[in-house]
Amino acid sequence: MEILEIPYEGTTLPGYFFSAVAADHPEAGARRATVVLVDGYDGTTEELYFWNAAAALDRGYNVLAFDGPGQGSVLVEQGLPLRPDYENVVTPVLDFLLERADVDPDRIGLIGLSLGGYLAPRAASSEHRIAACIADSGAFDLFDASVARVPKPLRGQIPDGNEAARVLIDGMIDHVLGSPTGGWALRRNLFAHGVDDPMDYFRLAKRFTLKGFAEKITCPTLVTHAEHDDIGATAPQLFTALRAPKQLLLFTEAEGAAQHCETGARQLYHARAFGWLDALLEPSRLG
Repeated sequence: MEILEIPYEGTTLPGYFFSAVAADHPEAGARRATVVLVDGYDGTTEELYFWNAAAALDRGYNVLAFDGPGQGSVLVEQGLPLRPDYENVVTPVLDFLLERADVDPDRIGLIGLSLGGYLAPRAASSEHRIAACIADSGAFDLFDASVARVPKPLRGQIPDGNEAARVLIDGMIDHVLGSPTGGWALRRNLFAHGVDDPMDYFRLAKRFTLKGFAEKITCPTLVTHAEHDDIGATAPQLFTALRAPKQLLLFTEAEGAAQHCETGARQLYHARAFGWLDALLEPSRLG
Protein backbone atom coordinates (compact mmCIF):
# COMPACT_ATOMS: atom_id res chain seq x y z
CA MET A 1 0.00 0.00 0.00
CA GLU A 2 1.27 3.48 -0.91
CA ILE A 3 0.07 6.73 0.64
CA LEU A 4 -0.76 9.23 -2.11
CA GLU A 5 -0.98 12.98 -2.53
CA ILE A 6 -2.80 13.52 -5.81
CA PRO A 7 -2.36 16.98 -7.42
CA TYR A 8 -5.69 18.80 -7.65
CA GLU A 9 -6.35 22.48 -8.38
CA GLY A 10 -3.46 23.93 -6.39
CA THR A 11 -3.68 21.42 -3.56
CA THR A 12 -3.63 17.63 -3.19
CA LEU A 13 -6.18 14.92 -2.53
CA PRO A 14 -5.20 12.16 -0.07
CA GLY A 15 -5.45 8.59 -1.19
CA TYR A 16 -4.00 5.10 -1.21
CA PHE A 17 -2.76 2.83 -3.96
CA PHE A 18 -3.03 -0.89 -3.25
CA SER A 19 -1.02 -3.16 -5.53
CA ALA A 20 -2.56 -6.51 -6.37
CA VAL A 21 0.73 -8.28 -5.57
CA ALA A 22 3.64 -7.62 -3.24
CA ALA A 23 6.70 -5.76 -4.51
CA ASP A 24 8.81 -8.94 -4.47
CA HIS A 25 6.22 -11.02 -6.34
CA PRO A 26 7.32 -12.32 -9.78
CA GLU A 27 4.36 -10.48 -11.37
CA ALA A 28 5.07 -7.16 -9.64
CA GLY A 29 5.16 -4.31 -12.13
CA ALA A 30 2.99 -6.02 -14.75
CA ARG A 31 0.13 -3.95 -16.10
CA ARG A 32 -3.16 -4.86 -14.48
CA ALA A 33 -6.79 -3.87 -14.43
CA THR A 34 -7.31 -1.19 -11.78
CA VAL A 35 -10.36 0.12 -9.94
CA VAL A 36 -10.75 3.67 -8.67
CA LEU A 37 -13.01 3.98 -5.62
CA VAL A 38 -15.26 7.00 -5.04
CA ASP A 39 -16.81 7.52 -1.59
CA GLY A 40 -20.07 9.13 -0.48
CA TYR A 41 -21.35 11.92 1.76
CA ASP A 42 -19.94 10.90 5.12
CA GLY A 43 -17.21 8.41 4.33
CA THR A 44 -13.43 8.47 4.30
CA THR A 45 -10.95 6.91 1.93
CA GLU A 46 -9.79 4.55 4.69
CA GLU A 47 -13.16 2.85 5.01
CA LEU A 48 -13.22 2.24 1.26
CA TYR A 49 -10.72 -0.54 1.94
CA PHE A 50 -13.43 -2.53 3.72
CA TRP A 51 -16.29 -1.59 1.39
CA ASN A 52 -14.58 -2.50 -1.90
CA ALA A 53 -10.77 -2.51 -1.94
CA ALA A 54 -10.17 -5.81 -0.14
CA ALA A 55 -12.63 -7.61 -2.42
CA ALA A 56 -11.02 -6.08 -5.51
CA LEU A 57 -7.53 -7.08 -4.38
CA ASP A 58 -8.71 -10.66 -3.82
CA ARG A 59 -9.73 -10.72 -7.48
CA GLY A 60 -6.43 -9.39 -8.80
CA TYR A 61 -7.16 -5.69 -9.30
CA ASN A 62 -4.94 -2.81 -8.35
CA VAL A 63 -6.94 -0.28 -6.33
CA LEU A 64 -6.79 3.50 -5.95
CA ALA A 65 -8.99 5.03 -3.23
CA PHE A 66 -9.14 8.75 -2.51
CA ASP A 67 -11.01 11.50 -0.70
CA GLY A 68 -12.44 14.16 -2.99
CA PRO A 69 -13.93 17.58 -2.22
CA GLY A 70 -16.52 17.34 0.56
CA GLN A 71 -15.08 14.10 1.91
CA GLY A 72 -12.73 13.09 4.73
CA SER A 73 -9.79 15.34 5.41
CA VAL A 74 -10.38 17.32 2.20
CA LEU A 75 -13.54 18.63 3.83
CA VAL A 76 -12.44 18.75 7.48
CA GLU A 77 -8.88 20.04 7.07
CA GLN A 78 -8.93 21.81 3.70
CA GLY A 79 -12.51 23.08 3.83
CA LEU A 80 -13.32 22.07 0.25
CA PRO A 81 -17.04 21.32 -0.20
CA LEU A 82 -18.68 18.83 -2.52
CA ARG A 83 -18.92 19.75 -6.18
CA PRO A 84 -21.39 18.33 -8.71
CA ASP A 85 -19.07 18.29 -11.75
CA TYR A 86 -17.10 15.31 -10.52
CA GLU A 87 -15.41 14.76 -13.85
CA ASN A 88 -13.18 17.66 -12.77
CA VAL A 89 -12.12 15.56 -9.77
CA VAL A 90 -11.75 12.16 -11.40
CA THR A 91 -9.81 13.47 -14.42
CA PRO A 92 -6.76 14.63 -12.37
CA VAL A 93 -6.97 11.38 -10.38
CA LEU A 94 -6.75 9.39 -13.63
CA ASP A 95 -3.94 11.61 -14.90
CA PHE A 96 -2.02 10.74 -11.74
CA LEU A 97 -2.90 7.05 -11.88
CA LEU A 98 -1.86 6.63 -15.50
CA GLU A 99 1.67 7.72 -14.75
CA ARG A 100 2.13 4.26 -13.22
CA ALA A 101 3.63 1.48 -15.33
CA ASP A 102 1.62 -1.19 -13.48
CA VAL A 103 -1.77 0.18 -14.55
CA ASP A 104 -3.39 -0.89 -17.84
CA PRO A 105 -4.89 2.33 -19.26
CA ASP A 106 -7.54 0.35 -21.13
CA ARG A 107 -8.84 -1.47 -18.04
CA ILE A 108 -9.83 1.13 -15.46
CA GLY A 109 -13.04 0.68 -13.51
CA LEU A 110 -14.75 3.38 -11.46
CA ILE A 111 -16.84 2.31 -8.45
CA GLY A 112 -19.01 4.83 -6.63
CA LEU A 113 -20.36 4.06 -3.15
CA SER A 114 -23.48 5.77 -1.70
CA LEU A 115 -23.35 9.37 -3.01
CA GLY A 116 -20.51 8.03 -5.12
CA GLY A 117 -23.34 6.34 -7.02
CA TYR A 118 -23.98 9.82 -8.38
CA LEU A 119 -20.39 11.10 -8.44
CA ALA A 120 -18.95 8.17 -10.41
CA PRO A 121 -21.52 8.20 -13.25
CA ARG A 122 -21.28 12.00 -13.42
CA ALA A 123 -17.53 11.66 -13.92
CA ALA A 124 -18.02 8.92 -16.50
CA SER A 125 -20.33 11.17 -18.51
CA SER A 126 -17.32 13.07 -19.85
CA GLU A 127 -14.23 11.16 -18.68
CA HIS A 128 -14.11 8.43 -21.31
CA ARG A 129 -10.90 6.74 -20.18
CA ILE A 130 -13.11 4.78 -17.79
CA ALA A 131 -13.74 1.29 -19.15
CA ALA A 132 -16.56 0.37 -16.75
CA CYS A 133 -18.55 2.13 -14.03
CA ILE A 134 -20.47 0.84 -11.01
CA ALA A 135 -23.05 3.03 -9.24
CA ASP A 136 -23.75 1.54 -5.79
CA SER A 137 -26.44 2.58 -5.01
CA GLY A 138 -27.28 4.59 -8.09
CA ALA A 139 -28.45 8.15 -7.44
CA PHE A 140 -30.06 10.09 -10.27
CA ASP A 141 -31.03 13.47 -8.85
CA LEU A 142 -30.12 14.78 -5.40
CA PHE A 143 -32.77 17.50 -5.32
CA ASP A 144 -35.62 15.14 -6.20
CA ALA A 145 -34.40 12.62 -3.63
CA SER A 146 -34.15 15.31 -0.95
CA VAL A 147 -37.57 16.92 -1.45
CA ALA A 148 -39.18 13.48 -1.51
CA ARG A 149 -38.73 13.50 2.27
CA VAL A 150 -41.02 16.54 2.56
CA PRO A 151 -44.84 16.18 2.54
CA LYS A 152 -46.00 16.18 -1.07
CA PRO A 153 -48.13 19.39 -0.95
CA LEU A 154 -45.05 21.37 0.13
CA ARG A 155 -42.45 19.98 -2.26
CA GLY A 156 -43.14 22.49 -5.00
CA GLN A 157 -42.42 25.33 -2.55
CA ILE A 158 -38.77 24.34 -2.05
CA PRO A 159 -36.53 26.26 -2.03
CA ASP A 160 -38.17 29.57 -3.00
CA GLY A 161 -41.92 29.15 -2.50
CA ASN A 162 -44.52 31.40 -0.91
CA GLU A 163 -43.96 32.74 2.58
CA ALA A 164 -46.64 30.66 4.31
CA ALA A 165 -45.23 27.42 2.91
CA ARG A 166 -41.71 28.46 3.80
CA VAL A 167 -42.72 28.99 7.44
CA LEU A 168 -44.10 25.44 7.57
CA ILE A 169 -41.06 23.96 5.83
CA ASP A 170 -38.59 25.87 7.97
CA GLY A 171 -40.37 24.65 11.09
CA MET A 172 -40.19 21.05 9.94
CA ILE A 173 -36.52 21.34 9.05
CA ASP A 174 -35.66 23.03 12.35
CA HIS A 175 -37.37 20.16 14.16
CA VAL A 176 -35.28 17.62 12.23
CA LEU A 177 -32.05 19.56 12.77
CA GLY A 178 -32.72 19.65 16.50
CA SER A 179 -32.82 15.87 16.77
CA PRO A 180 -29.47 14.47 17.97
CA THR A 181 -29.79 11.37 15.79
CA GLY A 182 -32.57 12.08 13.29
CA GLY A 183 -31.00 15.36 12.24
CA TRP A 184 -27.49 14.03 11.82
CA ALA A 185 -27.73 13.34 8.07
CA LEU A 186 -29.03 16.82 7.24
CA ARG A 187 -26.45 18.51 9.48
CA ARG A 188 -23.74 16.47 7.78
CA ASN A 189 -25.06 17.40 4.33
CA LEU A 190 -24.93 21.11 5.18
CA PHE A 191 -21.35 20.66 6.37
CA ALA A 192 -20.31 18.72 3.26
CA HIS A 193 -21.75 21.40 0.98
CA GLY A 194 -20.32 24.28 3.01
CA VAL A 195 -23.65 25.99 3.75
CA ASP A 196 -25.60 26.88 6.89
CA ASP A 197 -29.10 27.44 5.46
CA PRO A 198 -31.02 24.29 4.47
CA MET A 199 -32.59 26.21 1.58
CA ASP A 200 -29.11 26.92 0.24
CA TYR A 201 -28.53 23.18 0.40
CA PHE A 202 -31.65 22.57 -1.71
CA ARG A 203 -30.49 25.18 -4.21
CA LEU A 204 -27.12 23.47 -4.52
CA ALA A 205 -28.78 20.04 -4.74
CA LYS A 206 -30.37 21.02 -8.07
CA ARG A 207 -26.90 20.93 -9.62
CA PHE A 208 -26.28 17.35 -8.45
CA THR A 209 -28.21 15.65 -11.22
CA LEU A 210 -27.60 13.09 -13.93
CA LYS A 211 -30.41 14.50 -16.05
CA GLY A 212 -28.77 15.30 -19.36
CA PHE A 213 -25.56 13.53 -18.29
CA ALA A 214 -26.43 9.83 -17.95
CA GLU A 215 -26.99 9.50 -21.68
CA LYS A 216 -23.43 10.78 -22.31
CA ILE A 217 -21.86 7.82 -20.52
CA THR A 218 -20.29 5.50 -23.08
CA CYS A 219 -18.76 2.77 -20.90
CA PRO A 220 -20.70 -0.27 -19.62
CA THR A 221 -22.43 0.72 -16.39
CA LEU A 222 -23.78 -1.35 -13.51
CA VAL A 223 -26.45 0.15 -11.26
CA THR A 224 -27.32 -1.50 -7.96
CA HIS A 225 -30.62 -1.01 -6.17
CA ALA A 226 -31.44 -2.33 -2.70
CA GLU A 227 -35.12 -3.05 -2.13
CA HIS A 228 -35.66 -0.79 0.92
CA ASP A 229 -33.01 1.84 0.20
CA ASP A 230 -34.81 5.19 0.31
CA ILE A 231 -31.48 7.01 -0.12
CA GLY A 232 -30.90 5.28 -3.45
CA ALA A 233 -34.55 5.19 -4.50
CA THR A 234 -33.79 6.93 -7.81
CA ALA A 235 -31.41 4.19 -9.00
CA PRO A 236 -33.96 2.81 -11.51
CA GLN A 237 -34.21 6.30 -13.05
CA LEU A 238 -30.47 6.30 -13.62
CA PHE A 239 -30.66 2.87 -15.21
CA THR A 240 -33.47 3.96 -17.54
CA ALA A 241 -31.58 7.09 -18.63
CA LEU A 242 -28.41 5.21 -19.57
CA ARG A 243 -27.74 4.62 -23.26
CA ALA A 244 -24.50 2.68 -22.85
CA PRO A 245 -24.46 -1.09 -22.19
CA LYS A 246 -26.01 -1.44 -18.76
CA GLN A 247 -27.25 -3.78 -16.07
CA LEU A 248 -29.43 -3.27 -12.99
CA LEU A 249 -28.87 -5.48 -9.96
CA LEU A 250 -31.71 -5.69 -7.43
CA PHE A 251 -30.88 -6.74 -3.86
CA THR A 252 -33.76 -7.93 -1.69
CA GLU A 253 -34.85 -8.24 1.91
CA ALA A 254 -34.96 -12.02 1.54
CA GLU A 255 -31.23 -11.92 0.80
CA GLY A 256 -30.51 -9.67 3.78
CA ALA A 257 -29.34 -7.02 1.31
CA ALA A 258 -32.26 -4.60 1.16
CA GLN A 259 -30.63 -1.64 2.93
CA HIS A 260 -28.45 1.17 1.60
CA CYS A 261 -25.36 -0.16 -0.20
CA GLU A 262 -26.39 -3.75 0.59
CA THR A 263 -24.90 -3.32 4.06
CA GLY A 264 -26.38 -6.51 5.49
CA ALA A 265 -24.96 -8.77 2.77
CA ARG A 266 -21.91 -7.03 1.39
CA GLN A 267 -20.28 -10.26 0.24
CA LEU A 268 -23.30 -10.92 -1.95
CA TYR A 269 -22.79 -7.51 -3.54
CA HIS A 270 -19.10 -8.31 -4.07
CA ALA A 271 -19.93 -11.62 -5.76
CA ARG A 272 -22.43 -10.08 -8.17
CA ALA A 273 -20.85 -6.70 -8.86
CA PHE A 274 -17.30 -7.96 -9.28
CA GLY A 275 -18.59 -10.87 -11.34
CA TRP A 276 -19.97 -8.29 -13.77
CA LEU A 277 -16.78 -6.22 -13.67
CA ASP A 278 -14.46 -9.24 -14.03
CA ALA A 279 -16.10 -10.19 -17.32
CA LEU A 280 -15.24 -6.76 -18.70
CA LEU A 281 -11.82 -6.00 -17.22
CA GLU A 282 -10.34 -9.50 -16.80
CA PRO A 283 -8.29 -8.84 -13.65
CA SER A 284 -6.38 -12.12 -13.99
CA ARG A 285 -4.93 -11.02 -17.34
CA LEU A 286 -1.58 -9.22 -17.26
CA GLY A 287 -1.01 -6.42 -19.73
